[in-house]
Amino acid sequence: MDIVIPETRSKMMSGIKGKNTKPELLIRKALYSEGFRYRLHATELPAKPDLVLPKYKAIILINGCFWHGHNCHLFKWPSTRPEFWRKKIEANQVRDQSNLKLLHSMGWRVLIAWECSIKGKYRLPFDQVIDLIKNWLLVGNQFIEIRGKQ
Repeated sequence: MDIVIPETRSKMMSGIKGKNTKPELLIRKALYSEGFRYRLHATELPAKPDLVLPKYKAIILINGCFWHGHNCHLFKWPSTRPEFWRKKIEANQVRDQSNLKLLHSMGWRVLIAWECSIKGKYRLPFDQVIDLIKNWLLVGNQFIEIRGKQ
């Protein structure tokens, strides 16, 4: 049973941002201060990537652990409306995989920075997250995920 009325819950959920989240702003600010320049939320690309770095043919996705069903301590299946949430989150995961395949087929390198890597009890030191991203941009492979400690 939810502890708030449906109208209140709806208002709370509609206030959750999909762009310019705190993790995204932290990573953007740090990369910019290191001299990396990027485009934001390129609508012409699959997944509308958070950061696009054309010079490096690289895309950075900063994923929230709940909305993308990440297997970490920050994700927990909701107890209210379980069928709705399972359907929604699993559809997000299917779409994520499809978008990754499309981006790879277009020649883009992709990095996923999970929310748990910079938030929560198993987060990494923020400088380490930025160093991982910088190293990947300069000499990295096709795909990398940065997640919190397990």
